[in-house]
Amino acid sequence: MSDQDQEATPVHAVSSSGESPEPQSTPATSFPLNESPSHLLHRAQQAAADLHAAALGANGLTQRQFAVLAVLAAQDGVSQSELVVRTGIDRSTLAEMVARMEAKGLTQRTKSVTDSRANSVTLTASGRAMFEEAMPKLAEVDAAVLTRLPAGKRAGFVELLTRLAMPTADLDETKAGGKKKKDKKKKKKKEKKAK
Repeated sequence: MSDQDQEATPVHAVSSSGESPEPQSTPATSFPLNESPSHLLHRAQQAAADLHAAALGANGLTQRQFAVLAVLAAQDGVSQSELVVRTGIDRSTLAEMVARMEAKGLTQRTKSVTDSRANSVTLTASGRAMFEEAMPKLAEVDAAVLTRLPAGKRAGFVELLTRLAMPTADLDETKAGGKKKKDKKKKKKKEKKAK
């Protein structure tokens, strides 16, 4: 009997009474990680995080902190709830992170003028300076990530990532909204023809 035959032959334990127990069925133990979208996205995120850390590790700015700074640089004074929506960071993590960023002098929280229950978050001068310093480095990271793809597929890749990153409810709404827009266009065309 060859080594291969021995490996393929199941070995059964023998009980003290000398009887062999029924062989146990083994579930499928193969899962092709190299074909798993969720696993591949995780690996791609790890690679991007490594590039990010190499680019910004010296100043200690994390990807999530950069996302907060980017939102505030585009529209200062948004609520923490709006930051949750725009960054995808969960509410409790974001609240703790904004508090740490405030302690570092990067952001400032004030009561919202439109909703006394909410905080508005603004960039400080230091926060804006850190964002402006980090932005070109992160642009280089994004370029480095995309250089792994053929030039003609990069825009489509970013579009697909945007769809994958979109919360399911937003995706459903987008699909419905797209259908509504088409229906409105058809209705306008019919009205025009009727005149």
